[in-house]
This record gives sequence, structure tokens and C-alpha cells, in this order.
Amino acid sequence: MESVEKAGSQVPYKNRQAAGRILAGHLRHVKGRKGLLVLGLPRGGVIVAAEVAAGLEAALDVIVVRKLGIPGYAEVAMGAIASGGAEYLNADIIDSLRITREQLERVRRAELKELKRRELAYRGERPPPAIAGRTLVLADDGIATGATIHAAVKALKKQKPAHLIAAVPVAPREAVNELSQILEELICPLIPESFAAVGQWYEQFPQTTDAEVRKALAGAWHRAQG
Repeated sequence: MESVEKAGSQVPYKNRQAAGRILAGHLRHVKGRKGLLVLGLPRGGVIVAAEVAAGLEAALDVIVVRKLGIPGYAEVAMGAIASGGAEYLNADIIDSLRITREQLERVRRAELKELKRRELAYRGERPPPAIAGRTLVLADDGIATGATIHAAVKALKKQKPAHLIAAVPVAPREAVNELSQILEELICPLIPESFAAVGQWYEQFPQTTDAEVRKALAGAWHRAQG
């Protein structure tokens, strides 16, 4: 089932924190559910997810996903990989650009190495959260192609959550329509008619650092223990 919220006007978000607070307002219907867990996609998605988790008084964690970029044009995704071994490949892009198996494998190896580095950097020795039977909110700072969300959803569904919601501040119509086919619920307050990049819909969209991700996660984990 699809649940998409349309914004009345296409006004950019001030920053990722403001976007997360707005998403939390659209997710009030799940506040208070037992075992509610918000998962952020690093890096910028964790900053959004931290605000969502705070607004819903929910637990916060991270799922690491890496885009598989086209050789020579790394910003364009031909797929993605996620923690737990899940992989999503865009066959149309791979076929149309005649990406060879060897090229794909080189990119996969490089991104798997970075995925493992980030898992260690963000989680340390902390084990991943239990997923089965829980209501999950998967948050990112926006969607461009949808490849990373696809991989994350695939990884999470393997672990049999009770309910899986994706929440993003902005996404193009094509990505929303495609993702709605694999999600029970998708929250996206802003679906622009003309879309070039996620960052164009933010007043402030700086690169998020590993240190900022660790700080957001450590703060949430500390509050949960307290």
C-alpha cells in the first residue's frame, strides 16, 4: 500500500534536521508502536533519521548501503549493495550501457570494502539491531535513482519486519512510483515535477562526515540506555 504526502508548494528544506522534523510529523500514526525502530542510510540519511527518531520517541540505528556507480560516472547508480549481503541491480542501465561482468565486479569489490569500513566506523563492536516483527522506518535525505533504498528494503525484508515504511523528504515521481511497488508505505512530502538532484531542495546541504554520523548514533544509543 502506498502512502505519499504531497507538499502544497515546492519550498526547499532549510537543512537535514528540519527535513527530519517534518517527516516525523507525517509519521505520527506509528508513534508509540512497540519496538518501533528508525534506520538511517549514511551518511546524510542518519541526520534525518535522528530527528525522526527523536520526534517519534523511537530507537535509532543505521543500515549501511553503498551505491554501485557506473565506471567513469560514479554519481550515476547501476545498483547498490547493503549490509547483510543484499544487492539491487538496475538491469536496464547495465544492459543499455553494456556494462561488463568484470566492470560490475570491480565496482562491487570496491564498494563492499567501503561498506565494511563504514560498518566498523559507525557500529564498532555494537551488534546490528533485531529486525524481525518490528515496525521499521527507513529514512534518507532524499532519493535520486532509488537504488540505495531498493537494496536497503531488500536487506530488511529478508529479516521479516512486521511493517516497513520508507520516509524521505524529496524524490522524483518516477522513483516514488517504482518504490511504491515494493513498499507497504512510502512517505515523501515533496515530489517535484522537475528534479535534478536532492541537494537543490535544501537551503543547506553540506557533505555529512563520518564523525557526524557517529555522534548522532552515539547520542541516540546513550539516551536509550539512560
